[in-house]
Amino acid sequence: MSDGAKLASWRRLSVRARLLAIALVPMIVILPLLLGISIYRWNAKFDAIAVSKVNDDLTIAHQYLARILQNTEDQLVAVAESARFQGLLLKGDYADGDLAQLLKDTARKRAFDFLYVVDDGGRLVVSEYPMAATSIRWDWPVVGSALRGQPQTAIDVFEQAQLAAISPELAQRARIDIVKTAGSADTDRTVEARGLVLQSAGPLTLPDGRKAALIGGVLLNENLAFVDTINDLTFRGAGLPDGSRGTATLFLGDIRISTNVRLFEGKRAIGTQVSEAVKDAVLDEGHTWLGSAFVVDDWYISAYEPIHDSFDRRVGMLYVGFLQKPFTDAKFETLLTIAGAFVLAVAATVPLFLTWARSIFKPLERMTGTIAKVESGDLAARTGPIKNQDEIGQVALHLDHLLDLVQERDAELRGWNEELNQRVEERALKLQQATTQLETTTKQLVMSEKLAAIGEITAGVAHEINNPIAVMQGNLEVIRDLMGPNAESARTEFKLIDEQMNRISQMVTKLLRFAKPQEYAGYTEQYVAANIITDTLPLVQHLLRKKTILVEREDRASRPIMMNRTELQQVLVNLIVNAIHAMPQGGRLTLRTFDSDFDQRKGVAIEVTDTGAGMTFEVMQKVFDPFFTTKSREGTGLGLSISQMLTTRQGGNIAVESELGKGTTFTVWLPEAS
Repeated sequence: MSDGAKLASWRRLSVRARLLAIALVPMIVILPLLLGISIYRWNAKFDAIAVSKVNDDLTIAHQYLARILQNTEDQLVAVAESARFQGLLLKGDYADGDLAQLLKDTARKRAFDFLYVVDDGGRLVVSEYPMAATSIRWDWPVVGSALRGQPQTAIDVFEQAQLAAISPELAQRARIDIVKTAGSADTDRTVEARGLVLQSAGPLTLPDGRKAALIGGVLLNENLAFVDTINDLTFRGAGLPDGSRGTATLFLGDIRISTNVRLFEGKRAIGTQVSEAVKDAVLDEGHTWLGSAFVVDDWYISAYEPIHDSFDRRVGMLYVGFLQKPFTDAKFETLLTIAGAFVLAVAATVPLFLTWARSIFKPLERMTGTIAKVESGDLAARTGPIKNQDEIGQVALHLDHLLDLVQERDAELRGWNEELNQRVEERALKLQQATTQLETTTKQLVMSEKLAAIGEITAGVAHEINNPIAVMQGNLEVIRDLMGPNAESARTEFKLIDEQMNRISQMVTKLLRFAKPQEYAGYTEQYVAANIITDTLPLVQHLLRKKTILVEREDRASRPIMMNRTELQQVLVNLIVNAIHAMPQGGRLTLRTFDSDFDQRKGVAIEVTDTGAGMTFEVMQKVFDPFFTTKSREGTGLGLSISQMLTTRQGGNIAVESELGKGTTFTVWLPEAS
């Protein structure tokens, strides 16, 4: 298969794939994605409802426990304040009399496991039946509150010895064998001998005026009526799914001491432990647990809250929950139903989509093949008529018409291409001529800039030098002739005049070097930068005097430099003239030379500083650009550009620093002569 055929085949497959994607992506990708998001949110909402329900169940259980505490307290206070109890208390027959019998009847009637009176010294006054020990613990906060005149009820943990001191039978009832439970914290204990007691105390006053307390308690260990009542209140008519069941449990520490959770049929899970995760969260950290938890041998939607004793210590937990598996099964069945419905919908609609897609991509493949032939050079290729006269058929007709136009335009473009090539050659020749003309104009502008500077200097020289020379030369000869032999007496004066004439001659020579650099070009010598400044200042002296400018010099450079003197003079004259123009009202011109290193090379820096108007940052960025000037009628804008070119050609550099309103400093750096 040729490369063109392979490319056309790939494109046909690409069109088909795209059309199939358009047809199937909404059904197979987007719809499942939306369905998944909806199911995820539904599942989260479902779980939230389950957690909310178990939280409501825990609230009911908590309120029931609080009501039991309040009812127990109310019953105990009612007994203590009853006329019969108060009358027997005044008689003082405490040991085996009617008061003990009254307490025994009250305990049996109101389901107290113990009922006794203790005075404010901790001495037992009377009990429903004889205590097993003469000394019992009485420093409970509830007892202290009753002795202070305020009844109180709380849940407290009694050690085995404390229970045995009341009654060995009570201690035996509290004893629970610990059952090892999956997921619970490790423990070496095998028996839980402590008792979780609902303890209540009411205030009394003995006939002799002593304070006392009537104390009653209910042992909650294996108190099945207590948890069954909670379970009935919480889950009766709760609408749990088939197979689920509600459970309630009372914990002492992490041990179930009363529960309706089953180990197996008919056997309650008393003595089993709570999971370690729940123990850490509720008992150790004091949080309320709401959510899924492993209970004995299965997962339950659970709610746990800590139980505090009268010392405000976390001593146990209250739990309600219901089996999670029926809810999980219901959700799974719902998901299966939704998935089955989706599969049926896909099976019913995908073939229809494929049929519609085929009616689209077949004509498109024909058009794609036509385009491939055109791209390979066959401009006569056409799609031909399409069976379906829909939008795609219209596109095929327009494509063939477009290809007809393309074939016509191709012939026209070939003719225009030849004409364009000819015009390009002509324009290139004109551009070359324009470039040559521009180079010539640039050279002329360079000479114009130099001539402008020379014109200013020449005017000063003509005024400052030529006239004094003529006068001095003429009068000097006249004086010598008139004095004759006596001229020897003025030899010193004549000598000074000759020296001044020689100085003037040197100035004229230097001016000629600057004015006619072509006569001295190519000549270089080593010299100190201070000397070139000394030679340059006379060339601009007339401008300095005209503007009343004070010149300050600081010559500290010791390294020699090597550059054509005329070219360096041209650079310095340009910088000094610019500085003079920047100070139209006069000012101070500072010329400094000092040794300086640049780019790890030794050299000399020459600074030209004025106290003129200064420049903005934007102007500083452009001062070295050709033809840029701020003196619209006094320059061409090439002075600094030429100065930079002359300095750079020598391996040096020109930099500028300026601040608006404070002046400008140009620094010329030249390498040390080797």
